[in-house]
Amino acid sequence: MKEGHAVNEAAIAEAASAAMWAEDRASRALGMTLVASAPGSATLTMPVTEAMTNGHGMCHGGYIFTLADSAFAFACNSHNTRTVAHHCAVTFVASGKLGDVLTATAREISRTGRSGICDVTVTDQAGSVVAVFRGHSRTLGGAITPDHPAL
Repeated sequence: MKEGHAVNEAAIAEAASAAMWAEDRASRALGMTLVASAPGSATLTMPVTEAMTNGHGMCHGGYIFTLADSAFAFACNSHNTRTVAHHCAVTFVASGKLGDVLTATAREISRTGRSGICDVTVTDQAGSVVAVFRGHSRTLGGAITPDHPAL
């Protein structure tokens, strides 16, 4: 791959992520931050607030899934093609705790035709794994930002 082409792919991924982030009110409402995006990858963080904890003071299940799913979406859509999840599985390894900042790191491991597979690891600030997520994506077609080509 030519160096100039890689720069173009990175710019396209950043533009697609910026366009998605501008419309992603749910992730922003949960306090998520888009830390990084590149072709086939994304990193998001989310602080665990009191509203996210259960009676044991732990964050488990839906909020962690939502963080992982958001990272998955940014990674899959980084090619500037509208892509959705059509199957996913999550394994909860540990709980988040009040005050934790969770990080979801998504990495596309396969993209063939209209289908893809992306793995997401959610960790706490100590680097301990909180959850692992595997999502299968399906490309619908159409650009997220029409000013850039689809990859």
